[in-house]
Amino acid sequence: MTAVMWFRRDLRLADNPALLDAVSAGDGRVLGLFVLDPVLWDAAGDPRRDHLVNSLRRLSDGMDGELVVRRGDPADVVPELAAEVGAASVHVSADFGPYGRQRDEAVEKALGCPLVATGSPYAVTPGRVLNGSGRSYQVFTPYFRAWLEHGWRQPVDAPAKVEWIGKRSDALRHVPDVEDAGEAAARKHWQGWVESVAAYDDERNRPDLDSTSRMSVPLKYGEIHPRTMLADLARRRSAGADAYRRELAWRDFCADLLARYPEAAWKPLRPEFEKMVYDEPGDAFTAWCQGRTGYPIVDAGLRQLAESGFMHNRIRMVVASFLIKDLHIHWKYGARWFLRNLRDGDLASNSLNWQWVAGCGADPSPYFRIFNPTTQGKKFDPDGAYVRRWIPELAAVPGKAVHEPWALAEPPAGYPAPIVDHAEARLESLRRYDAIK
Repeated sequence: MTAVMWFRRDLRLADNPALLDAVSAGDGRVLGLFVLDPVLWDAAGDPRRDHLVNSLRRLSDGMDGELVVRRGDPADVVPELAAEVGAASVHVSADFGPYGRQRDEAVEKALGCPLVATGSPYAVTPGRVLNGSGRSYQVFTPYFRAWLEHGWRQPVDAPAKVEWIGKRSDALRHVPDVEDAGEAAARKHWQGWVESVAAYDDERNRPDLDSTSRMSVPLKYGEIHPRTMLADLARRRSAGADAYRRELAWRDFCADLLARYPEAAWKPLRPEFEKMVYDEPGDAFTAWCQGRTGYPIVDAGLRQLAESGFMHNRIRMVVASFLIKDLHIHWKYGARWFLRNLRDGDLASNSLNWQWVAGCGADPSPYFRIFNPTTQGKKFDPDGAYVRRWIPELAAVPGKAVHEPWALAEPPAGYPAPIVDHAEARLESLRRYDAIK
């Protein structure tokens, strides 16, 4: 007997129920497979591709070097390999994304053996937390209460013994090696960071402190499961641990919504926003992408994204609000830019959080809540350290003055003037919103 473990968003050996099922079904003989699907590979930017390749190499190291990587359409690759080894079954963690569901249906039809889905990348699988009418929650707070009441299983250990079955594997492209990829790195980082979780509630909005967990990347690739993190949080009693638990619940909330409403990837959940008038993404959008809007906190975030493949969560909200409500550009363009450039680019979290800022999603921030980028900079980067780190043109500007370089007697050379007047842009956004109410 041999079973196939088809890895996707679960690039780990511990706390992987699908892998345990594969080991049981194959009497210990398992072929580990990852399919480089052109549909997903081509849609990703280099930050995600590079991290994925590094994570796959770490996973293979833990499998005695026997991870099989094949390029192609999974509906062709998986059945062919399963037939090649005479697999009794193929095992996966369930995928609830729009494309993932269609892909798995196609694979299941083409397979000559069962496709067995066990578990998911979430603490609580989408569709499990329902309101009294048997439907998905549209508001987070009652979802969160029901999510806590539903609970989740405890983490499980890695299988004690596996006989990994090797086959021909396609070569992975050469990418720069990074130390923070893979299961071992994710667990080490989490175990170190969680010791300081008590400060999370106070510091999570401060990009200058850089004290957030940075666990969105390991969660994206399944190098760690949220169950593992929740088990550690359960042993800690603090406002910080509570706040972090809510963030994990918000991740599940987004996945639950996208599973119920797959069109929400690119269309507003609130249909009245289909009538919203937006501007075409021309020169203003280019300036936004390049971090040259003239608003330092916005530009620092977009330059951080370009250089590191990451952006602090508070700053994600600020730059999103600026694109939508200062530049009047549809949120889908910003969402696509994030997916191309973020290492943690995740369709459900990305699209539903952009909709939250745009006021058109579930439990959204009210549309009239329009972030003032200057005020946000002064409040959450009070000494300007974050801005100075990412915008060298402003490195010599001291303190809070860095958030208003246009007010200096001699504005710094090389840094652009604001491309819009925030006060005027805010009034225009409110006018457009009034037209669809």
